[in-house]
Amino acid sequence: MMMDIFSSFDDQNFTFLSMAPLIWIFGVVPVLLVQSSYWVSVSRFGNLIFLLKSFMYGQVGRTLGGRVSGFSIMVVSIFMFLILVNLLGLFPYVFSLSSHLSFAFCFGLPFWFSLILSGFFFNFYDVVGHFLPSGAPAVLNPFLVLVESVSIMVRPITLSVRLSANMSAGHIILGLLGSYLSSGIFTYSWSILLILVFIQVFYFVFEVGISLIQAYIFSLLISLYSEDHPN
Repeated sequence: MMMDIFSSFDDQNFTFLSMAPLIWIFGVVPVLLVQSSYWVSVSRFGNLIFLLKSFMYGQVGRTLGGRVSGFSIMVVSIFMFLILVNLLGLFPYVFSLSSHLSFAFCFGLPFWFSLILSGFFFNFYDVVGHFLPSGAPAVLNPFLVLVESVSIMVRPITLSVRLSANMSAGHIILGLLGSYLSSGIFTYSWSILLILVFIQVFYFVFEVGISLIQAYIFSLLISLYSEDHPN
């Protein structure tokens, strides 16, 4: 672990993935490796990647985003990239990128804004029509437009906060359990140490599941935002 439970969120602690060039390299890996099936040999790893890709392609295909050119490839790429980053953040002395709001916001904002901008260019009147639900009373029209505008504007913020909050909370709890376990070797009995080890292992496995689920939720919400795109 780091020197304290919050040092893993310091991008100046000279840990792995704390350098900007490595972030760009890992950002290109899902596009070059995962989305290519011509030069990658068939293996268990390839079958696992293909299973994850097929699953996410199916989820995007159920929404209107599957009809937007190139949208499915980008969502699947960000899905695989988030899985890679979230799992790497669980290793000791590895800088946790996904626990930072700026990292999640850099992915949530471009995807959201690209759908809004593409919708305005494709069909301006249809996009504006989403701000006012059909059949609403005329008296409530200004209020409904304001509420709908705010709900659309906060989407990238809620999308980013959800990812960073869940990942950072898990890292803090793992750090607390690790500090109690390391100090308890000299003070606690063997029975208490076994309980702490069991809790640590259980929560680590639980955090692996959280890393996969948060990558899925982030990608699924982006694809659901495409429902407002005029196709």
